[in-house]
Amino acid sequence: MNIHDKQHTLESPLWSPRPAQQESTPLYHFMAEYGPAPYPSDQRDDTVARYQALYQWSIDHPADFWDAVARFGAVRFGQQPESIMQPGSKFYDTRWFEGARLNFAENLLRRRDNKPALIGLTEHAPRVEISYAELYRRVEELASALRHVGVEAGDRVAGFLPNIPETVIAMLATTSIGAIWSSCSPDFGLNGVMDRFGQIEPKVLFTADGYVYGGKHCDSLQRVQQIAQRIPAIEHVVVIPLLSGSPDIGALTNAWTLSEFVDQTLVQPLTFAQLPFDHPLYIMYSSGTTGVPKCIVHGAGGTLLQHIKEHRLHVGLNADDVLFYYTTCGWMMWNWLVSGLACEATLVLYDGSPFADNGRFLIDAIDSENISIFGTSAKFIAALEKTGIKPRESHRLDSLKAILSTGSPLSHESFEYVYRDFKSDLCLSSISGGTDIISCFVLGNPLLPVWRGEIQCRGLGMAVSFWNDSGQPVVGEKGELVCTVPFPSCPVCFWNDPDNRKFESAYFDQYPGVWAHGDYGELTEHDGIIIHGRSDAVLNPGGVRIGTAEIYRQVEKLNEILDSIVIGQQWKDDVRVVLFVVLRPGIELNDELITQIRATIRSNTTPRHVPAKVLAVPEIPRTISGKIVELAVRNVVHGEPVKNTDALANPEALEHFRQRPELQED
Repeated sequence: MNIHDKQHTLESPLWSPRPAQQESTPLYHFMAEYGPAPYPSDQRDDTVARYQALYQWSIDHPADFWDAVARFGAVRFGQQPESIMQPGSKFYDTRWFEGARLNFAENLLRRRDNKPALIGLTEHAPRVEISYAELYRRVEELASALRHVGVEAGDRVAGFLPNIPETVIAMLATTSIGAIWSSCSPDFGLNGVMDRFGQIEPKVLFTADGYVYGGKHCDSLQRVQQIAQRIPAIEHVVVIPLLSGSPDIGALTNAWTLSEFVDQTLVQPLTFAQLPFDHPLYIMYSSGTTGVPKCIVHGAGGTLLQHIKEHRLHVGLNADDVLFYYTTCGWMMWNWLVSGLACEATLVLYDGSPFADNGRFLIDAIDSENISIFGTSAKFIAALEKTGIKPRESHRLDSLKAILSTGSPLSHESFEYVYRDFKSDLCLSSISGGTDIISCFVLGNPLLPVWRGEIQCRGLGMAVSFWNDSGQPVVGEKGELVCTVPFPSCPVCFWNDPDNRKFESAYFDQYPGVWAHGDYGELTEHDGIIIHGRSDAVLNPGGVRIGTAEIYRQVEKLNEILDSIVIGQQWKDDVRVVLFVVLRPGIELNDELITQIRATIRSNTTPRHVPAKVLAVPEIPRTISGKIVELAVRNVVHGEPVKNTDALANPEALEHFRQRPELQED
């Protein structure tokens, strides 16, 4: 039995939607209105077959599909497009919705009544609720102030901010003008912020006076002072009081509190600049762990269209839903979450530790806020299980209809935990994509069953395949994730990359004319997807390619282990697998536990997966968005420099991997 067989021994899905559930989804109605017809008579009532036909149509006829998404999502155009898709000489030269004019903020602010738009939760402060009417009014006030200080279309406005309602308001005010929004979370160090904002030279910087994480109050103003001094382009600093009602901003030049900034001018009626479909909306950043981060520019129309498609069709988001995703403003999931306003949903924003109150804070919020779609990380779900929390025994969870998970592959055991100890009747959607496309390549689907360890489907309009070393598509085998058909949320460009050299190198060097995403995975017999890890972190012992997620899945089964990271170490003209583990307090990494770790991996994978070395460390280095950094650890083990430790949340953790004498032994 090979590893693929071992991972698919259980043949029944964990969950299948009932016909009534399917028929209530926006995707079902979209399929009926826009999907291909007729269907073969023996498949007329087969929703899975109908969806597969819809997917095939979406990639065979991309112009028709994306036009249908715009119509179904009621996208507001100031001027209608003259054409939907004009292919270019290169993948990224495709022109979408030529001639169209629209405004991103307008499409998120079309509802203007007393329905709750934003609910702000933090560890330390009272709950905040803002209606759609109040949100519109506050965006109007702030947009007036930004125009008053000279912000124009194309200018950059930056947010060094926690995930609070004021951050959403600042973004919407910025983009209503046609200026470009970019944000970092306030836990970034000075150099990390400079590596990002220093490249894009914002005219206005929004910040809070600080934030709270894990019960600790953290000041931001000292770093803000240095940022403003080192980026001459910053003309104004706007401070949102969060830790103090009257923050001391005397040391800052051209600084205002938010209320002072808004009160400086008379409020003008909110107008939405009507701009081309690909007008820059956001500047996002690559992780920066291998050098200065790449500044990825995303267009307004492509971002809006992708997010409407994913929210409405793949998540099933409606105006009566309450959407939550645990994220910071330095991660693309914040941008993805905020677009839920285009579906007129209520958004729950949370700033603080996900493990506040031992992980119960966020579970409590499901009931208290009637969250229907709860987004989190695979690590959070695994940690809840190891803590022994069983939400179905302590909470109602009546409102909950979907759990979304991203950040890393969700293990089979976590799938089972959710259905066993959370709720048996919900759609568990593991999703995967990236900052590069500000969306997903593969994600959930309320019409399809959920299988253990599998992402449900490829995204509509996303021609995803997995290619082997020969560049051939494979099913049931591991390969590189590629996308062969252009899509609207392809980046507009990289900032300061006039000849597109960095852009082409990032995605198109491996397979000219085809997007190679850098993920290693496979398409399953169910037409689902398993992601085995990042391609650049793939292990290669004896010339056999192994995805790191295959090993993490086995290690997560062991209660003695809280966290782990695995790398390939160059050893005697080959590569050997080295596993580092973080143990529970009071647990010792003795020979018995090492034998148990190796036996668990061997019995569920192959002998090639078994680590040659298992070593204990006190913590695992992670990026500020929470992702483990296998390449940085591999570099340290081999005595090579780590180019940009400022991208790490805990760079000091790298020292636990440096010059380990055990790594010089057989």
